Amino acid sequence: MGRGWVFQHDNDPKHTARATKEWLRKKHLKVLEWPSQTPDLNPIEHLWRELKVRIAQRQPRNLKDLEKIQDCVRATLNEWFATIPPPTSSTDLPDTVDCSIPQATEAITPEEREELKVSVKLFICEADLSSIKDAVDKACQALAVSLLDSVIIAPPVLPEGESQTLENLQPAWRELEGLVQSHKIAAIGTSDLDKELLEQLYNWAQVKPSSNQVNLASCCVMPPDLTAFAKEFDIQLLTHNDPKELITAASFQEAVQESTQDLKVADWRLEWVLRYSIIVKSRGIIKAKGYLVHSKRSNL
Repeated sequence: MGRGWVFQHDNDPKHTARATKEWLRKKHLKVLEWPSQTPDLNPIEHLWRELKVRIAQRQPRNLKDLEKIQDCVRATLNEWFATIPPPTSSTDLPDTVDCSIPQATEAITPEEREELKVSVKLFICEADLSSIKDAVDKACQALAVSLLDSVIIAPPVLPEGESQTLENLQPAWRELEGLVQSHKIAAIGTSDLDKELLEQLYNWAQVKPSSNQVNLASCCVMPPDLTAFAKEFDIQLLTHNDPKELITAASFQEAVQESTQDLKVADWRLEWVLRYSIIVKSRGIIKAKGYLVHSKRSNL
C-alpha cells in the first residue's frame, strides 16, 4: 500500500524457500502468511481483504468524500449565486433554496433504466424524519426515476456515550417502510448494526432489512455471529469506511461561507446528505456517483 509492497504466497515451495524468504526480508516486503485467516479464503481473496482493510485504516474519516462534498457545495452555490441579485441579508432568501446545476445531474433515460441499479445511502443530520421522504423524492426527481432500487439509512449521530437502540431506529424505519409500500424504494438496509440490534430490528420490522453495512475501520473481520445471522435470514453484509457524519455542520457552513460573504451561515441547518450510485447491473461497475445536500434556514 502507498509506496510499499505486499506479497501473498500460495504455499508453493519456491515461495517458502529460505532464499526467497531472505530476499523478501532484504527488500522489506510484507508477506501475508499461508494459510490465510480462514480456510475458505484463497490467496487472491486474502490479498483483496488486506487491501480493503489497509485503505480503511489509512482513511478512517474518508476525507476525500468530505472534500468532494465541500467542493460540490461551493461550486453549486457559486454558480447559483451568479444567476441572482446579490443578497443583502439572509431575509432576502427564502427558507428553502432550490440550488442545483441541472446539466450536472445524471438523469436516467427510460431506455437504460432496466440495465441500471440506483443505490442510495442517506445520512440523516437532524431528528426531523419527514426529511427521509423529502430526500427520496428529490433523488428520484434528480435522476428521473420513479423508484430507488436500494436505500441504506445512516441515522443521526447520537450524543457521546449513548448507544444505538431499536427505539432510536424505529421511527426512521417506519418512514422507509412507508416508502417501500408506496413503491418509491425496492429494498432498505441498515448501517453499523451489531448482531443483537440487527436481530431486534429484523424481528420487529414489517419490511425486513435486506442489507447491513459494516465499517472496516472498526471491524477488520466480520463478527461470526453477525455473519451467521445474516446468512440465515438472507441479509447481505456490505463493507464501508464512511464516517458517522459524512459532512459536519461546521464543514458545511464553511463551504457556504466561502461561496458568499453576505449569507449568515449560522442561520442554516444541514438536514441530510444523500449519496447516490448508478450501477450497470450486467458489469457491476459504477456509471455515475453524486451527492444531494439539503439545508434549511432556522426560524428567526
